[in-house]
Amino acid sequence: MARSLEGMSVVVTGGGSGIGEGVVLHFSRRGARVTVCGRRTDKIAAAAQQAGQTCRAVPADITVASDRERLVEAAVDHGGGIDVLVHAAGNMYRDPLAELDEQQMLGLFHSNTVGPVALTGLALPHLRRSKGSVVFFGSVHTVRAFPGVAPYAATKGALEALTGVLAAELGPDGIRVNCVRPGGVLTEINQRAGLVDDAAAEQRLQGLAAAHALGRIGTADEVAEAVAYLAVAEWTTGSVLTVDGGLGLGVTHA
Repeated sequence: MARSLEGMSVVVTGGGSGIGEGVVLHFSRRGARVTVCGRRTDKIAAAAQQAGQTCRAVPADITVASDRERLVEAAVDHGGGIDVLVHAAGNMYRDPLAELDEQQMLGLFHSNTVGPVALTGLALPHLRRSKGSVVFFGSVHTVRAFPGVAPYAATKGALEALTGVLAAELGPDGIRVNCVRPGGVLTEINQRAGLVDDAAAEQRLQGLAAAHALGRIGTADEVAEAVAYLAVAEWTTGSVLTVDGGLGLGVTHA
């Protein structure tokens, strides 16, 4: 039988905005003790305040080893261990192939892939004790090709592949590893894709509504529901759960 989120110790990286913030609020409303991290102190403090007293904000950059250590220590102190680790932190870099910058690509892999894997390894002793759960985020970019986003798609494809590998590796310890593959959701990552402001980002994303089989973009809370399911589904591991309104199907409505 699936466990309740009530009283679980949950770590959410990148929880100051977008889908990460949606996960923080969704889990907090269901009684979890959430530790949220992010690089922007004001953003994660605001998310924690909205979530309530069961949420603790920890300013941290998951690409920095000392910050990862501090985050794990804070989560264990706040929640009494770690039951669920949700990797919502991520960045975006886009350019045509001929203009790609090597250092920017390496930085993207560090933030989107290497940092999350390193943090999972650091949390492993606590996840073993709780027989806990890890949730990564893939992307619709791994199944539907959008020109100009090769580095981002590559980092997310790596996470989707790692989901299966780590699920097989950690299964004997009772640790489940899964991944959510979202579709179009309005988040600040759209600005990192080169859009200048919220209005431009929303206009671009709403322009993709017809490319979703359901005819609309999604919400952070709708994606958070999928994360919550994977956090408690005790016989689900190695899964990449698509929650994209049908964007990955390749249909376009008139």
